[in-house]
Amino acid sequence: MSRPDLNLLVTLDVLLEEGSVTRAGERLALSPSAMSRALARLRRATGDPLLVRAGRGLVPTPRALELRDRVRGLVREAEEVLRPAEKLDLATLERTFALRSSDGFVKRFGPTLVAEVGSEAPGVRLRFLQKTKKDIGPLRDGMVDLETGVVEDVLPPDVLSTALFTDRFVGVVRSEHPLSTGKVTTARYASARHVHVSRRGLTEGLVDEALDPTGRRRDVVTVVDGFSAALALAKASDLVATVPERHTADLRRGMCSFELPFRAPEVTVSLLWHVRLDADPAHRWLRERVLGVCRFDGQD
Repeated sequence: MSRPDLNLLVTLDVLLEEGSVTRAGERLALSPSAMSRALARLRRATGDPLLVRAGRGLVPTPRALELRDRVRGLVREAEEVLRPAEKLDLATLERTFALRSSDGFVKRFGPTLVAEVGSEAPGVRLRFLQKTKKDIGPLRDGMVDLETGVVEDVLPPDVLSTALFTDRFVGVVRSEHPLSTGKVTTARYASARHVHVSRRGLTEGLVDEALDPTGRRRDVVTVVDGFSAALALAKASDLVATVPERHTADLRRGMCSFELPFRAPEVTVSLLWHVRLDADPAHRWLRERVLGVCRFDGQD
C-alpha cells in the first residue's frame, strides 16, 4: 500500500475553509489547473467528491463537513511540531532530571545545585543516582539525563561531554594516625597500610603509577569500589586513603589530609549526556547550572 501524500491535508484544510477552488489556489500559490488536480487527488484518496457545485458556487458534502474539524486540528498540530521550540519558561517548567554520580560529588556540589535549580525553576526535581560502574547504557536508554565521571577512553559519537574540573589526589588519615603528625615522606607514606579504590577490584591505579618512579610501592591491604567507603575505613582504622581532593572535600571533614610526597596524579571530571538531549532547552539550562556550580566552586 502506497503512503498517502500528507501535503494534501494542507490543501484539503484550505479548500474546506474557502469553499472555492480559485480562492484556495490563491492562498496556496497554485494555478487553477494545479488546484483542480489537487482536488481530484483528494477525491480519489477519500472516495468522496468533498465539494460539489450548487448554483454558481461549491458546497461541502457530509463527508467533507465530518472531516473539516479533524483536518484543521491535524494541520495545526503539524505546524506546532515543525515550529521551533518556544522560549524556555523556567517559572512554569515541570520536569524531573536524573543525574548519576558518586556520593562525593553529590555531597560536595549537590546542595548548591539543588538550591540554584530550585530558585530558578521551582517545578524541576533532581534525582541523584549512585554510579556503581562505568556504563553508557543508562544515558542511551534515557534512564539518566546527566552523568559525571572521568573519561578514560574515547566516547562513542552519541555521547557528548564537557570538562567540569580537574582534581588532584591527596592522602587522608584519621586524626590519631601516625601520618597526621610530622613530615610525610615517600618512605613513610609507602610503608603505611593503604585502602585502594577500584570499581573493577584492581589493587593498583593512578597513585601507584605516580609512586613507581620513586622506587617505592604501597602496601594495599584492602580494595573498595568508592571513595566514601575508602574514607570510612580510613576514619575507623589506621588505613591511608588516597582520594581526589575537591571531589571528597566534605567527606574528609574531621580527618587529616596531606599533600602526597611525590607528584600527585590528577584527573579531569567531566559531565556526560546523550546527543539526543543536546538541543533540548531545559537540558541545556541544567547543564549550564552544573557547570556553573562546579566551576564557581573551584574559585574558592
